[in-house]
This record gives sequence, structure tokens and C-alpha cells, in this order.
Amino acid sequence: MEPLDLNVQELVRLSESWLPILLEYGGKLTLALLTLLVGWWLIGKLTRRVGNLLAARSVDKALTGFVGSLAGIALKVMLLISVASMVGVETTSFIAALGAAGLAIGLALQGSLANFAGGVLILFFRPFRIGDWIEAQGVAGSVDSIQIFHTVLKTGDNKTVIVPNGSLSNGTIVNHSREGRRRVDINIGIDYASDIKRAREVLLAIAADPRVLAEPAPVVWVTGLGDNAVNLSLRVWVDTVDFWAVTFEFTERAKEQLADAGIGIPFPQRVVHLVQPGN
Repeated sequence: MEPLDLNVQELVRLSESWLPILLEYGGKLTLALLTLLVGWWLIGKLTRRVGNLLAARSVDKALTGFVGSLAGIALKVMLLISVASMVGVETTSFIAALGAAGLAIGLALQGSLANFAGGVLILFFRPFRIGDWIEAQGVAGSVDSIQIFHTVLKTGDNKTVIVPNGSLSNGTIVNHSREGRRRVDINIGIDYASDIKRAREVLLAIAADPRVLAEPAPVVWVTGLGDNAVNLSLRVWVDTVDFWAVTFEFTERAKEQLADAGIGIPFPQRVVHLVQPGN
């Protein structure tokens, strides 16, 4: 018998023994890959559908994004477990290995877990919402989004600041947008020789602005006697959306109209006494 015939017979024998196995596992692998692709696509479509449904019901945007991200992760993990079982991996051992890996990752990423817990607390207690202007962790900005592990702020000069949810939920948060109205304080000092009553009249005239609320009524108080000036404070209440515009405009008007009324605003100054030796 020729060597070529022996090689062909050997190949036929090997193919007869391996072909059923290849067909069986090849079919399983193909079905698993198809399931993975279709399932991944369906999960993406489902999470978007849930997000649209929550948005249609006027659910807070922060909660919508958080729930969508969390649901997507959970469904993808379940899909991977199902695909693993389809190719013959023992589900019990796979889940046990996944749990052990999760524990190891959790120990290594304690900070991330703290940020995750902080995100849950923020969404549960709602100290702020999307669009609120807040101060926290040494930064101030408008809340752009609340993610699973961090919150995104946009500053007044359009910088993006990423604040971890863990430190954000455990720190002090000042929410400038929570209340519908705020008090504007215009603090200014006048000369000791100036007429306080006249200065009060000038400042109250500035408060005759349609943005100023009638209740509580505008007031001017003497808040202190400084080294070089009598300190006055014009206090008015406005809608929160008008706070910054009124603050800047009234400060400028106060300086100009007090000057027009002949009421001086002293410059910061310091008196130095020189003593000659022997005197």
C-alpha cells in the first residue's frame, strides 16, 4: 500500500472521530455567539425604551440615567451567564467564580463602591437635581448629570468638573436653586460725615425695581461701624433666576447714585503714626 493511501485513510479516520464533536460544539458556539449579539442589541434597545418611558412620565433625568445604566449592567451580566451555559460551562461554578471575582474586585475598588453607594444616596435623598446650581467640594456649578459613580458639574465659565459621588454625599452641599426666591444683600460703606437717612433713601430708591418682591419689603440696615466707614446693607428679595443680575446691577447703581447724592464711599485706608526716637 502506498504511503499516500495510508495518509488519506488516517485523515478519514480522524475526521470520522472529530467531525461529530466539531459539529456539536460548533453549532453550540454559533448559537451562543448569535444569542450574545442579538441579546446585546435587545438590551440596548430595552434600556433606551425604559429611559424614554420614564422621561415620558416626567421622572427626574438623574434617576432615569442611573436606573438605565444599572439595568443595562444587570441584564448584560445575566446574558453572559446564559451564553456561558449554552457552550457547556457549568452555571453554578461560573456564578461562584463570578462571585469570587466580584469580591476581589470589590476589595480592590472600595472607593468606587463608596461612590456607587453615594450615587444611590443622592438619588434617594435628592439634595439636588439636574440644572441646580450647587457648591460642594470646593467647586460651584450647574448639575449637568448624575452618573453611577460621579456627578458632572458645569461651571459658570463652561468648565466640566467631575465630582465623586462618595465625597459629594458625605460633604456639605449648598444648593442655590432649591428655593424659589433668594435675598440679595448689597453691602456698602459710607463716610462717617454722611447722612445715614439720606443714604437709606437712595438705596431704597434703587430697590424700586420690578424684579424686587414686595414681600418681604426691602430694608436698609446699619450693620456695623467700621474703622473708616459706616457699613450699610440693602436687603431685597427676588426670584432665584434674577439673583445674580440684581446683585451685579444694584451694586453698580449703589455706587453711582450715592456719589450723585454727595454721599462719600471711603477708600480703604490705614493711619500710620511715626514716632521719633527720644520724643
